[in-house]
Amino acid sequence: MTVYIDPPAWPGHGRLWSHLVSDASYGELHAFADGLGVPRRAFERDHYDIPSDRYADVVRAGAVEVSSREVVRLLYAAGLRRPKHRRSRPQP
Repeated sequence: MTVYIDPPAWPGHGRLWSHLVSDASYGELHAFADGLGVPRRAFERDHYDIPSDRYADVVRAGAVEVSSREVVRLLYAAGLRRPKHRRSRPQP
């Protein structure tokens, strides 16, 4: 089982966040997050949002540190990427 985490660089709610992903399955990702007590509400489409103060805990538990670009590449390669739906612009 391998899960990956990018550096806490994503701002939100007055904090910085990381993305925790799997390159195998959502089941693997959920099991890892459950083992750390990460609430399911932190799951967003294809990743868990991890606050910067939990980053070291997640790495100690076995997550592999990668770049944000690598997180996206891993998700696409595994067929697990679920991008946000973009609203189309109204035509003039």
